[in-house]
Parts: sequence; C-alpha cells; structure tokens
Amino acid sequence: MKQDFFSYQAQTTPHPLAMEVSHAKGSYIYDTQGKAHLDFVAGVSACSLGHCHPKIIAAVEKQTKEYMHVMVYGEYIQGPAVAYSKMLASLLPEPLETTYLVNSGTEAIEGALKLARRVTGRSQIIAAKNAYHGNTMGSLSLMDYEERKAPFRPLLPDIGFIAFNNMEDLNKITKKTAAVILETIQGGAGFVLPEDNYLMAVRDKCTAMGALLILDEIQPGFGRTGKLFAFEHYNIVPDILVIGKGMAAGLPVGAFTASLKMMATLKEKPMLGHITTFGGNPVIAAAALATLTEITTTSLIPQTTEKEALFRSLLKHPLIKEIRGKGLMLSLIMESSEIANDLVLLCAQNGLVLFWLLFEKKAVRITPPLTISEDEIEEGCAVILKVLNSLKQ
Repeated sequence: MKQDFFSYQAQTTPHPLAMEVSHAKGSYIYDTQGKAHLDFVAGVSACSLGHCHPKIIAAVEKQTKEYMHVMVYGEYIQGPAVAYSKMLASLLPEPLETTYLVNSGTEAIEGALKLARRVTGRSQIIAAKNAYHGNTMGSLSLMDYEERKAPFRPLLPDIGFIAFNNMEDLNKITKKTAAVILETIQGGAGFVLPEDNYLMAVRDKCTAMGALLILDEIQPGFGRTGKLFAFEHYNIVPDILVIGKGMAAGLPVGAFTASLKMMATLKEKPMLGHITTFGGNPVIAAAALATLTEITTTSLIPQTTEKEALFRSLLKHPLIKEIRGKGLMLSLIMESSEIANDLVLLCAQNGLVLFWLLFEKKAVRITPPLTISEDEIEEGCAVILKVLNSLKQ
C-alpha cells in the first residue's frame, strides 16, 4: 500500500508522514499495525466531532438511502441543504441570512471574492500579510508569500496587503476597495488573535469606504474558539462569512453566507454567476446539519473554553515559549523551528498526532476534536512533556 501511495497518488511534500490508516473512532486513529494514535489535530480542524461520530454516520446512512446527487446546485429543492441553510441563518446575526453551499473552503473563498466584486462594482481586494485562504488561483492571490506564489503567476490583479493588527495600514482601504478579507484568527501565521479592537476598526473603515468585510472562519468556526463563530468574541458582523472545515465533521464542504439582497446578484446579469455541480450535496448537507445540531444543542461549545484552560495548565515547559490561540485552536510556540519539528515527529512515534503550521515554523498545532475528553487531553499532554524532556537533555 505504501509503495502504491507514492507511485499513484499525487504528493504534496517530499516526506509525508505516511501513516497507513486502518480505522478511526472518537479521538483515535488506528494504523494497520493496530497501534492507536491520539488525534490532537482532527484532520486540521475538520473532524469537529471526532472520528465516526454515531450521529453523523446515522445522518449519512439515512440520506444515502433516500437520494444522493440528483441535480446541479440550485435547481432542485433538496431537504438537507434547505434545512441546513435555514438553521444556520437562525444562529447568525443579521444580515447573514442566505448561504451558498460549495465543496471546500477555498471554493467558498472564490465565491466570496466574486460576490464582493459583483456587489460593489470595484476590483481591489485587500488581504492580510501571512494570511492563508486556500490554494486555488484566487485564494492563492490573497497570500503575500512570494515563494509559494511565484511558480503560478500571473494571479489575480489588484490585490493589496495590510499587516494584521496594524491600525495604520487601514488607511490602505479606500473607495476603490471592493472588500477586505481577513481570517478572524490568523491560522498559518501561528494562531494570531486580533488585538486592541482591531476588527472593530477594520469594520468601521470598511463601512466608511463602502467596502465589504469578508471574514474567513473556515478554521475557527463551529465552536472551536468557545463561540459558534470566532467573530462573536469581537462584537462585529462581517458582510460575507466564509466557512468550511469542521462544518460537516470531516466531510468535504464549504460555504459563504451574506444577505439575501447581496446573494441575489449571483443569479442574473449573468445567470449562473457562481455554479457548482456537487455543492449542497444532500449527503454532505445531512452531515453538516447533524454536526451543527450536535454542536449547538450540547455543552461542547462552553466545554471548549474549559478544555483550553486544561491544556494551558498542563503544557508548561521551558521549551514552550508561548501558547497562542483560543479555545481548541491552539499553537505551541517553541524555542526554535528545529524543536517544533522534532516534537511533531517524536510524538508521532509515541502515538500522538500533532502537526505543523504553514508560516510560523516554530509553531506546533493543537486542534483536537471538540469531543476530546479531559483524560485524553491529559494523556496527550503527558506525551508532549515526555518528548520535550528528552529534547531538553
């Protein structure tokens, strides 16, 4: 299997972790040798309810017996997609009322960019330095990391960049700006939180200039930070909300949400302003509906804050210089990139799944399922401390 993996499946790095997976359940992934690996990554924040949650399995099984794909997005009325969009609207502040369901976070970003340009009639998009919004051509254009962009140029024109948390840079937002797009919490940069009412200042500047504010909640959304969406911590509302990852407990999905009036611009002049074959797929939508129901009708969201406190209390070590993030979106900032790399690889040998972040090389990701237990947190943190002690010697 490993040989076939390297021969027939396209790779993204020269040295993937290459664990051969047998099955997964709850907070654990099991390899084909029967070894259990405690999952502190959750498929990079996607498996919000852990692996093979019974309510997700039940929703998927029920829907597959009724119908699966029947027609391209937006033509037929399919119950799971309608029910999901209605429930999401009930949980979001005005004017976030209408949702366009797609297949991934990066496709949702593409749709949001198109919507912003269509609504405003402007072309300039402003993004943050060290941002990550995906890897399709539009999403890649929003990244200021030239090493990753250069091989794929030309990309989208008229993209500007501001430094996250830099108030002075907000003067770059003008009446030529269609939209400012930000991660509510910067992910690849090391789980950087907005500071000193920064997001409120961005919101005010966008309103003054007639620009739209797009918030990328692909990673921090769906309870991961102790609120259903991270922007709720900061007393603002975006014009367009982009979601994905944990939305369907590990199944591929994304969406962007805005007002009904704004979203209506995609259906005429021209028609099919955005179109997708599998967006709103009923099986995926059923899983998303079951996920949203479970997250919002249980104590998972308030428990996220309690579990964050447990992580912070346990992970005290001289080699950990800082713990960034909020809720169960945490990153350990290590003394050096070498220590971060060793920690991930050695924990893997000791049955604990950790992972890296894209830009901040001294960071180690901790984004477990929201369903992780306190005992499992203690188990995993003990492995981290054991490995760090070995590295300190």
